[in-house]
Amino acid sequence: MPLAEGPHLDRLREAIEVEAAAQRALLGGGDGAAAREEMLRASALYRASWESAPPGSYGRLIGMLKAAVIGGDAAGAAAYARDAIPADATSPPASYAAALAALVAGDDAAALAAAERMRAGSEPFGRAADAIVGIARRDGEAYAAAAAAIVADFERRADHLTGVPIADTALMLERLAEPRGLAARLRSPLLPSGAT
Repeated sequence: MPLAEGPHLDRLREAIEVEAAAQRALLGGGDGAAAREEMLRASALYRASWESAPPGSYGRLIGMLKAAVIGGDAAGAAAYARDAIPADATSPPASYAAALAALVAGDDAAALAAAERMRAGSEPFGRAADAIVGIARRDGEAYAAAAAAIVADFERRADHLTGVPIADTALMLERLAEPRGLAARLRSPLLPSGAT
């Protein structure tokens, strides 16, 4: 079913465009500081879309968190997401947002529980869940294998983010893994050698 038109959809489209342009700059060796600022602007747009969207539009929270993590200022977005997700919201998108927020907050137990609920979604949700579990368990080998599978999936599809072949999920997860000493230093045309 197509999304209903309205301010929430306008903000979502703008968020996706801003995020795509910022990711091109980050992964293409452009001005990193400016690109990270644009990622934070995309995060704010995802939040604005969430706030004006029909209930249950948790994909906006995922986008908000991804962009904030990549932009380098995830704490506020994570706190917002944790407050915004009801305890009884267990759909894969809500669980994905909850897992990311928990990782940012250092709550490994909550991240693991949310990651398991993600597995009821599509195959990409399962791959992201594998990576989140690896990070939460501080299992570098498991995380690296899951991250490599995510990159391989994006390389095959090449249509993610309105035609921009960028592994945003893998880049975000690298940012979350780095403080725990787990960064996979991924090798891919879609990612720099290690996070920038």
